[in-house]
Amino acid sequence: MSGMHRNRMKRRERLRLLVQLAFAALLNGYAAGFAGKTLYTGGVKRFCVPVLNCYSCPGALGACPIGALQTVVGRRGRVPFYVLGVLMLFGVLVGRMVCGFVCPFGLVQDLLYRLPVPKLRVPFRLDRALRWVKYAVLALVLLLPALLTDGYGNGAPWFCKYLCPAGTLLGGIPQLLLHRELRGLAGGLFWWKLAVLLAVLAAAATVSRCFCRYLCPLGAFYALFSRVTVTRMTLDPTRCTSCGTCDAVCPMALHVPTQLSGAECIRCGRCTGACPHGAIGGVRPAQPKTRGEDV
Repeated sequence: MSGMHRNRMKRRERLRLLVQLAFAALLNGYAAGFAGKTLYTGGVKRFCVPVLNCYSCPGALGACPIGALQTVVGRRGRVPFYVLGVLMLFGVLVGRMVCGFVCPFGLVQDLLYRLPVPKLRVPFRLDRALRWVKYAVLALVLLLPALLTDGYGNGAPWFCKYLCPAGTLLGGIPQLLLHRELRGLAGGLFWWKLAVLLAVLAAAATVSRCFCRYLCPLGAFYALFSRVTVTRMTLDPTRCTSCGTCDAVCPMALHVPTQLSGAECIRCGRCTGACPHGAIGGVRPAQPKTRGEDV
């Protein structure tokens, strides 16, 4: 990669980092919560944000969609029409672009991968097999709260309770740091979730966006809309020379020419800045198909 293209990619990455930081501050802008006061419970908290952002984070101003999904489904199997509608709207409009620009836990992974530690490349077959795990997690998110219920017919938000590393990082740990009275209540479940978090963070430092690739149920949900998402990236095949530069910088380890704007693409734009031939266009509204063009 030439110096010019390297500098262009760095400028794009700095801009994306600023956007990620801005969204993280916006989604968690309740300063009183970080001052040790109670969680924000105002009217805005009723609205779902489009990314993982724990309801229990001291600064959280909105509701996490995965937590909201499980809560509604867990109430005797009710259908979460509102939450699904919000997620479907974002899925159709921008798809997994929210993973690349809006998600605070995505930002955490990006920052960790910058650490000067050895990087791992997951073997192709293992990588492709592991990517299906997040779809299984999504299915369990929707099914377990409805199937595993208590005597009153209510289910637990099992993903938030047992697995979600974003909830532990953004909610659990800050709450224990701010409220001494809660520390004595931190039992085996907290230490289990802390172990999950540490494992995910360690993996994120060595495998780029590992949680997004393999485990995130929200990423799996948005991936289902990859074929109908309005905003897409474009490839000019007349300029592409298959040099592999775009593949080398892709944080999702994709073969960019064939997987651009696909189910695994988070539209981060790194490939656009890195391409030495200007073959990859940035995110823009999809162009309608002309008559006779393949669908």
